Amino acid sequence: MPNHVTSSSATLLSAIPLDAETPTLALVTGPRGAGKTTLCHAAADEAARRGWSVRGLLSPPVFEHGQKIAINLVDLATRERRVLARPRAASEPASPHATADWSFDPAVLAWGDGVLSAIGPCDVLIVDELGPLEFERGQGWVSAFPLLDARPYRLALVVVRPALLDAAQARWPGATVLDVAALRGEVGQ
Repeated sequence: MPNHVTSSSATLLSAIPLDAETPTLALVTGPRGAGKTTLCHAAADEAARRGWSVRGLLSPPVFEHGQKIAINLVDLATRERRVLARPRAASEPASPHATADWSFDPAVLAWGDGVLSAIGPCDVLIVDELGPLEFERGQGWVSAFPLLDARPYRLALVVVRPALLDAAQARWPGATVLDVAALRGEVGQ
């Protein structure tokens, strides 16, 4: 995981309501590679710097020779890291734990769901990300839904792809939407 905040990341952080007095849920969205995970990591680092408790899951990509070869899963409370997914081969048979592009390790999905189900009150909760497995199949990190609904946090950042943003907004109609690509566009102007 990168451990630095670029000037554009710092500007993006200013869009996150870290000092909200009531629980705030923010949906972090944007296309692949826009910086959703980077923003969540920077927010986690800033919250920790302030002495706040940070819980949840971060899913940083793993690159080798410029190619994305895996997705890790990091428990933000313990910093334990496991390999969550690898690219799905075209010849690989359909699986309940696969999307068109990725094959997810069922044991790591279960571990991540267990991490979420054990979270109690915290200052910042990060769920990177809720995707087709959760919204469309009822698999993966389904413990995130009741956890987010219960609002045991000051701030929750939930990464959601643009294609699933409507489903997320239907579930959490009062959520703030942070479109990382749009925010980055504002940074460049």
